[in-house]
Amino acid sequence: MSDPEREHVVSLLNKAVGRGMITLDEFTTRTDTALGAVTRADLNAVLIDLPGMVNTEAARARTEFKNALGTTVRKGHWVVPNELVIRNTLGSTNLDFTQADVPAVVNVDLDVSLGSVKLVLPPTASVNIDAVEIQAGEIKDKVRNGVGNPHFQLRGFVRGGSVLIKRGR
Repeated sequence: MSDPEREHVVSLLNKAVGRGMITLDEFTTRTDTALGAVTRADLNAVLIDLPGMVNTEAARARTEFKNALGTTVRKGHWVVPNELVIRNTLGSTNLDFTQADVPAVVNVDLDVSLGSVKLVLPPTASVNIDAVEIQAGEIKDKVRNGVGNPHFQLRGFVRGGSVLIKRGR
């Protein structure tokens, strides 16, 4: 648990007071809890009953998608972490970032074995695939752009699988 995460939650609580969602007494109690939080669960507990108040700092923590013989899909509005790990064996992972809340830089670690990954990036996004090792597989980069925002940095391994990177409409 970091001080910036605690401060972010306190700023969200301040907004909740301004919107009349909680009283000043509730603000004081919740702020004390947030500042003393040891885990993200402790921190999120002060926001859980406040609609529209999301601890994006905690949501941006490293996220790992594990998939074996199945399908993982993320589309629509979702909070994209700063670090994304995709472990895919004989399955498919389809991630659509076009309507997502995406940070400026997303590091994507690939561990793909005989599976497929499709990444649909926002129109202004850039991608770098130089650190991806391919063994009997393929990577199709239809974005072909190293400059743009947000920037996706891919690394890892693709063994007998495929990765497709394209722009959304």
